[in-house]
Amino acid sequence: MIKEFRDFIAKGNVMDMAVGIIIGAAFTAIVTSLVGDVINPIIGVITGGTDFSGNYVVLNGVAVPEGASLQAAKDAGANVFAWGSFVSAIINFFIIAFIVFLLVKMVNKIKDAAMKKQVAEESAAGPSQEALLAEIRDLLAGRPTV
Repeated sequence: MIKEFRDFIAKGNVMDMAVGIIIGAAFTAIVTSLVGDVINPIIGVITGGTDFSGNYVVLNGVAVPEGASLQAAKDAGANVFAWGSFVSAIINFFIIAFIVFLLVKMVNKIKDAAMKKQVAEESAAGPSQEALLAEIRDLLAGRPTV
């Protein structure tokens, strides 16, 4: 059973997936920093707040001091709708989705170029052994060749 597990782990797809997950986690940290440290302050200036991700609305009647942070409002027992954090998560998602789209597009372009190169090499090398054997078989059988 241990040998079977070791063989499973050693397969290329599992290792590729593990590398993808590790790179994805690191990439998520970069995008989170981009949104939190670059995009949110710009949006905050536009919306009049200093920290966009900390914007919230108190949903119940708990008194929260004017300008209190999101964490202070939660600590006071207020039910809050943290719409700034939610919008930040949406921005994170769209940035990650767009970059993944670009990566997949780039990989598909590289695959297509490699496939075209392989087809060009095969056609430049002449007919394959199977094609020649089929032609010989057809000639021996008296069938017209293509």
